[in-house]
Amino acid sequence: MEKKKEYEVINVAGKLAKGFLRSPLTALLGIFLLVMGYIALNVMPREEDPQIAISGGAVIVPMPGASPKEIENVIVNPLERKLREVHGIENIYGMAMDNVGIVNVMYYIGENREDSNLKLYDKVMQNMDTLPQGTMQPMIKPFDIDIDIPIVTIAFYPKGDNWIGDVELFEMVRKLQQKINGVENVAKTTLKGARRAQYNIEVDMGKLSAYHLSMGQIMQAIESVAVDVPDVKGRTARGELVIFGVKNAIESVDDVGSVIVAQYMGSPIYLRDVAKVTEGVDIQNFKTAEILVKENNQTDFSVSKSQITMTVAKLAGKNAVFVAQDVVKVLEEYESEFNNAGIGYLITRNYGDRANEAVNELMHHLIITVIIIALMLVFALGWRESIIVTFTVPAILAVTLFTAWMTGQTMNRITLFALLLSLGLLVDAAIIVIENIHRHLHSHGVEDKEMGELLIEATDEIGAPTNIATLAIILTMVPMVFVGGMMGSFMKPIPYNVPVALIVSLFVAYIFTPYLSLKLLKKPEHGHKKNNHEEGSE
Repeated sequence: MEKKKEYEVINVAGKLAKGFLRSPLTALLGIFLLVMGYIALNVMPREEDPQIAISGGAVIVPMPGASPKEIENVIVNPLERKLREVHGIENIYGMAMDNVGIVNVMYYIGENREDSNLKLYDKVMQNMDTLPQGTMQPMIKPFDIDIDIPIVTIAFYPKGDNWIGDVELFEMVRKLQQKINGVENVAKTTLKGARRAQYNIEVDMGKLSAYHLSMGQIMQAIESVAVDVPDVKGRTARGELVIFGVKNAIESVDDVGSVIVAQYMGSPIYLRDVAKVTEGVDIQNFKTAEILVKENNQTDFSVSKSQITMTVAKLAGKNAVFVAQDVVKVLEEYESEFNNAGIGYLITRNYGDRANEAVNELMHHLIITVIIIALMLVFALGWRESIIVTFTVPAILAVTLFTAWMTGQTMNRITLFALLLSLGLLVDAAIIVIENIHRHLHSHGVEDKEMGELLIEATDEIGAPTNIATLAIILTMVPMVFVGGMMGSFMKPIPYNVPVALIVSLFVAYIFTPYLSLKLLKKPEHGHKKNNHEEGSE
């Protein structure tokens, strides 16, 4: 009897199936993929939204004594014309105010922040000679979105009857701020609404005019004594350093009032002669913030209290969840101290919790979707086939997440949305392979084929059309890469992760579907039973 010719593999699908079908490394490869995904899932930085590269800055040019119109004509407009020569600038916004001009610059989204800052600084320095006389040194303040967006905000407010006061509140919150600054991966902290202790000087403009004085003279007189820094005068002949230290001359309201502003008709003019001096807080900064709270079992938020808000920002690319948790731990360490001082606090924003909830919710939906697919396959093909296809989903997601982690991406709702979007496509290749294997197992003449050869042939048959179909789907994602602006940067994880997931789905389907089919599926026995029945009839 002539021996049947062995099936010749012609496609990469069949080659992969043949190479891994009976290899002892296939099971280890599957475990390795799942472990990689588990590591990526726990270590990958979590954020609610993808971090968008935005670069820009502000050029601040002071010109004391100039009016807004003068600032606009001699500083803002010329500076705007020069900055438009810089490549990559999308928008320029100029503002002219008394004594200062500000020009804000925004680069196109995606521009390198460091390069943009360097170009901005270079262009301003090149045109320093064109600034009018009387202009002070320009200050360039780049916009750093990596650390300017807070992930945690905490409101501190007075509670109870043992309230310590605004100044003491500021001192305690500043002490906590110093502690939080030392937390790993915390980039910057700021205080909003803080009231610092100071002496307030309210100048009587009528008396100032009567004495023929100016505000500049008042400022110079106060600044001359409001110092607490030693002056270095020089060295002696023996090389010794001589330091003259003067204690801060202002220690009380009387000291402030006794400052000599000028001489008039041979008599000194004191600050108290032209101004009212009081001890208080920095009212001139207008940094007052309030919080509504419930007190004494009230049903609504009717009590308004002053507050200080601390903002905490993290370093770029770090896990917002871990940083927020570390900040909360430090906050809890000071809870008893705050209670004793009559200070309450409320976490008004926790980006870490929100990011964690968003990721966990999408992961929950991802699991539900996988279960639904598995149940559908149970009724369509069988429970064994359903197990095989269901295994491929976590393997594909594991490799995709690990790849995203290695390429510097973060786990956010857009990254997971990309996986959720492609989930129906991910199981296509595995379903096609398992369906063709199922068809071969129930085809005529299956009794004469060896199980391994049947699996390789079934996988190889659908290789070419499955590859082309997957490539076509990947090409539909390519145009999203070229979408510019804010939306393009926001949706970037989709065209990056979906193609990776689809390519991985092919390899997983060609490697593990035949391997698991060899372990779980068997050739039906109805063909042998039929032959025995026919022989008995004869």
